[in-house]
Amino acid sequence: MSYIAPIDETKFWLNEVLDAKRLFSISNFNGFKEEDLNLILGEAAKITSESIYPLNQKSDKIPANLENGICRTTPGFKDAYELLVQGGWTGISGSQKYGGMGLPSTVTSCFNEYFGSACLSFSLLFLMSQGQIDALENHASEHIKNIFLPKLNSGEWTGTMNLTEPQAGSDVGALTTKAEKNNDGSYSITGQKIYISWGEHDLSSNICHLVLARLPDSPKGSKGVSLFIVPKFIQNEEDEWLLENNVKAISLEKKMGMHGSPTAVIEYRQSQGWLVGEENAGLHAMFTMMNNARLGVGVEGLSQCELATQKALEFAKTRKQGYAKIDNGKGVILDHPDVRRMLITMKSLTVAVRALCLDAALSLDLSKSNDKQVATRENVRASFLIPIAKAFSTDIGCRVADIGIQVHGGMGYVEETGAAQVLRDVRVTAIYEGTNGIQAIDLIGRKLSDSGKAANCLIDEIKKTVSECYDNADQQIKDMGKRLSRSLECLEISLAWMLKQKDINERLAGATPFLKAFGMILGANYLVKAAIKAGSPDRTSLAQFYCLNILPEMEAYGAMSKGGKDSLYDFSDKFFGFS
Repeated sequence: MSYIAPIDETKFWLNEVLDAKRLFSISNFNGFKEEDLNLILGEAAKITSESIYPLNQKSDKIPANLENGICRTTPGFKDAYELLVQGGWTGISGSQKYGGMGLPSTVTSCFNEYFGSACLSFSLLFLMSQGQIDALENHASEHIKNIFLPKLNSGEWTGTMNLTEPQAGSDVGALTTKAEKNNDGSYSITGQKIYISWGEHDLSSNICHLVLARLPDSPKGSKGVSLFIVPKFIQNEEDEWLLENNVKAISLEKKMGMHGSPTAVIEYRQSQGWLVGEENAGLHAMFTMMNNARLGVGVEGLSQCELATQKALEFAKTRKQGYAKIDNGKGVILDHPDVRRMLITMKSLTVAVRALCLDAALSLDLSKSNDKQVATRENVRASFLIPIAKAFSTDIGCRVADIGIQVHGGMGYVEETGAAQVLRDVRVTAIYEGTNGIQAIDLIGRKLSDSGKAANCLIDEIKKTVSECYDNADQQIKDMGKRLSRSLECLEISLAWMLKQKDINERLAGATPFLKAFGMILGANYLVKAAIKAGSPDRTSLAQFYCLNILPEMEAYGAMSKGGKDSLYDFSDKFFGFS
């Protein structure tokens, strides 16, 4: 099959529903206009559909391979990388001051969706560099910026993020990688990091690692962690970046999916690096990259929703099996009610997460407004939406990919169709950049620490949609407003319960269902708003399907979120196999 980037769908959400023209008033994007957006989307669609998508199944069958310290990537990646570099896509959101294109995160998210659908393994390389560029722009010294950012933006160099260690996992404060200050102001880094996406490859002339490490007299835990940029190659006596820096990929992980993306174990032995930000403030700097990456990973989930849906629709429109008793049938499995239910479920969930990711990206961009009131409001809004966008979108990515296999039937379980690859590839996105459970913990912890103000602002937005439904002449839309209102009452009860708990474990026990409940109702809100704005039968029917078939799950998640800790801890040790 072919992949077709959904440009019209992107434009509809940006222009008709999310009011993306607000971007044009932000000074950071001075001169950026709607015609520029259309041109960029068109070019991104063309290059990803024509030049990148043909590499997707090849990357699954011919994975990256490490031999004698050299990582060979999937055949075709090198040529495609050069094509993307020539187009300036590597520095799409980087500051123009350092050679980037300076485009909004909203536009970058559109590009990342198309790129991810075309080849998720390959697109991850660009996501890592985007995050590193953002972290350096916000936290590095001007000297570091001038050295690294032009080369990262140009694609001459690429970037990674090094957090995880074998003994530490998600507990970054437990890391043991050491940093010692040198006489010249640089640092020597020694330790081992695991799960480093694109930690070694043959596409760029240098690989720059953002590494978390601990100085000798630093406090224990996360408060004693510093961030360093450590390139694979440093300058030799002729100031050429060709001298090996004792940064070695000692192995590549054998993974369930994402085979084309080399995930390395990296060893540092007195490797030279430079401090990014302040000593012992590494997590503050790293979280800039993490926040960027979390939205990017949410978009990865979206990208696989779109790919799985396109594959399933194409198969269902051509596969003849059985006979459905309907008028004007096409004689294919798309006629069957259950197959149609699956396909519309895939379509509606894909639309919901696209709206969620673009909405979060838009708020992130608007937080750069010169109007302090707007900037503060949108920053709080983006911060609340991002853990939902990351977790909900990737959970839905897994769900939609799984349904896609079911639509294919037996052929979905056969590698030839590529349906199985989508599920294997997307599954890791629910783990990347903080597992979805960690996103839920963040949501009910830090994001509710304002006594629910940010949450209630989003609830007020949904209430506005409900009011618009009641004022609408279309009875279908009025009915959707009633269903949305009922679900909203359930969410408000769950939110009030969360805020009332004194014991954090009571909240934590229901954190994941609470996040899912929020994601579900946000999805309904977006689809209903689209139905009101568009006034088209298909938009209304899609929103109605979501409200009837998917939104009821939200009320179940709302009830589950209030289950409390006793339902988890009221078991004996014997139940878990302890003697």
